[in-house]
Amino acid sequence: MALPRIDTPTYQLTLPSTQEPIDYRPFLVKEQKIIMMAQESNDETQMVRAMTDLLTSCTFGKIDISVLPTYDVEYMFLKIRGKSAGETVELNLICPDDEETYGIVEVKLDEVDVQMTENHTNVIKLTDKIKLIMKYPLLKDMKTITNASSGEQVFSIVKHCIHEVHDGDKIYNRIDITDKDIEEFMDSMNTEQLQMVLDFFQTMPKIRHPV
Repeated sequence: MALPRIDTPTYQLTLPSTQEPIDYRPFLVKEQKIIMMAQESNDETQMVRAMTDLLTSCTFGKIDISVLPTYDVEYMFLKIRGKSAGETVELNLICPDDEETYGIVEVKLDEVDVQMTENHTNVIKLTDKIKLIMKYPLLKDMKTITNASSGEQVFSIVKHCIHEVHDGDKIYNRIDITDKDIEEFMDSMNTEQLQMVLDFFQTMPKIRHPV
C-alpha cells in the first residue's frame, strides 16, 4: 500500500538583482541530506554542485542558478533555509571588544537582506580613454577557482568578471578576448588601477546583517 504524499507549501521571494518574483518551496529531507554530505566532504566543487541542485529543485526548475550573481544565490538559499529549518538561527560569534570571548547571538533570517553600497558602479574608469564594464561573480565562476590559491583566486575572479574593455570608441567584449590577453592587460595596471577594480568587489551587493 502506497503511503500518502505530504504537501509542500509554496512561497515567493523577489530576486535582488532583477526584482523578479520567484516561487519556491522548502527543501526536503532528501535534499538536506545531499547538502550535509557535501559539507562533510569539504569539497567546494561538490558543495557548489549540491547548492545548485537544491536551489534548482526548490524553484521548480524555472531558474538557471549557474548564471545568477552570487548574492542572488545566497539570498535565495537564506530564504529557502528559513522556510525549511526555522526562521531563527543561533551563531557563536567572537566579541569585537576583546576578540577572544565568544557569545551566542540569535539572528532572525527574515531580517537579513542584500545590502547595496551607495555610489557602487560596475563602470571602472582606468584612464581618460580606457574603462572596464564589470559583471558580478556567478555561481559557475566559483567552480573554476575552488582549487586555486588565495592570490590566484583574486585574479581569477577579476578575469572572469571583466565583461567589456572600452578604449575610446572601441569596445572589446570578454568573449572575444583570450585569457592570455586579459592577463597581460591586468598585468599592465598600476596599483591604483588594480585597487579600483578590487573596490568593485568590496562594494558590490552582499548579504549583510549587523548583530
